[in-house]
Amino acid sequence: MPRQTWSSKLTYILTVAGATIGFGCTWRFPYLVGENGGGAYVLVFCIAMIVLGIPMILVENVIGRRALRNCVDAFTAPKKDGSRIKPAWKIVGIMGVIGAFGILAYYMVLGGWVLTYIVNIVSGNFDLSARITDPTFTQKFYADHIENSPLGVGGYTIVFIAINWYILKNGIIEGIEKFVKFLMPALFLCFIAVILTNLTLEGAKEGVKFYLGVDFAKITPKLLIDVLGQVFFALSLGFGVMITLSSFLNKDEKLMQTATITAVVNTLIAVLAGFMIFPSLFSAGLEPSSGSSLVFKSLPIAFSHMPFGNAVAVVFLSILLIAALTTSITIYQVIINFVEERFSFSTLKAVNLTLGGVFVLGNLPCILSSSVLADFKILGRSVFDAFDFVSANVFFVLTALLCCIYVGWVLKKDAIYEVTNEGDLGARLAGVWFLYVKFILPLIIAVIFGYGIFG
Repeated sequence: MPRQTWSSKLTYILTVAGATIGFGCTWRFPYLVGENGGGAYVLVFCIAMIVLGIPMILVENVIGRRALRNCVDAFTAPKKDGSRIKPAWKIVGIMGVIGAFGILAYYMVLGGWVLTYIVNIVSGNFDLSARITDPTFTQKFYADHIENSPLGVGGYTIVFIAINWYILKNGIIEGIEKFVKFLMPALFLCFIAVILTNLTLEGAKEGVKFYLGVDFAKITPKLLIDVLGQVFFALSLGFGVMITLSSFLNKDEKLMQTATITAVVNTLIAVLAGFMIFPSLFSAGLEPSSGSSLVFKSLPIAFSHMPFGNAVAVVFLSILLIAALTTSITIYQVIINFVEERFSFSTLKAVNLTLGGVFVLGNLPCILSSSVLADFKILGRSVFDAFDFVSANVFFVLTALLCCIYVGWVLKKDAIYEVTNEGDLGARLAGVWFLYVKFILPLIIAVIFGYGIFG
């Protein structure tokens, strides 16, 4: 049976945008901006998306579309001259699958957290209609309903997984493509609604000033490393997503163009995410550098200071949920596609095995990490944090580094042919990209890897 391809370039770009606009964009990016002094981080992030993001997207697109196979077997597809590639390169693809598992292990639980907040706000159990002046109110809710409620979080996580299952069981075209066409426009509309609301708040101007005002003194080595790591996280690089999605891409599509559009869209959405958060924080007089708890502990206080605070909070949390969904279905697809092709399983069987396996081996331990498994540590971290750390700082970055080496030193001319559509498009620019990937990009990634492990 011939391999399916995306129905159009637009649906592919929407799907890739959905894959990259997840918690990395709507949760991780804003709190890193807050921790690193605002506009300086935003400026460096935008630059990094050009010098690191676009070239790296092209690397993974080349690997995926050249082979038209899953992210493991893609690494051993024969070259144009018929020469074989050593089977050992499959290890890179296997690392991508393991990385995808690692992020899904805790990512789905974050989806359960968001559903917990939405349901409790809608039911009136977490009321944001009156101004909250005592931060212990949101801290207590987080402790009672997230940290110390494994059954509650587990139930909502299962609901989130069930939504993913419903989409994924129909395959990549009838499932993912069909739903992304609906989900992405809905996501953008919610973005605009929350942003317009925030910009009308008293004190919003100070939030915008913090967010866009650049203090060059705040550009430190730590900020640079944080930005580079965020680019990988935000673009779903290093865990097989781009390789898998591009393996369903038509051979006539221009990879350089699609990679550029992908990076620009992701950068735009990430920047817009800041406008959903910082004006409301400053309007409520809250500290922007509250770290990873910003969304779940600080923002609810900000929403309570707004007119129709409950409604705004639900819309904002719905954005997080939709963004998480468009990302999770594509990460799942990395493993599903591998299982389907490697073991000749039906789509439904591969979906059931993948979602069930991730739940038992990953989601459950993460759900229990702050209660039953609170004393169980991996590398000195909770199970939840260990999955996050090992995936983001080891597998993602190391896999991306090996992908660069594979393209630059193994594929060689085959990579340039793939980027230029057999030499018809931008050969000179493709040559510059190839040299950059071969010699410079690996050094940048190696620095990120070293800091992530030893920094």
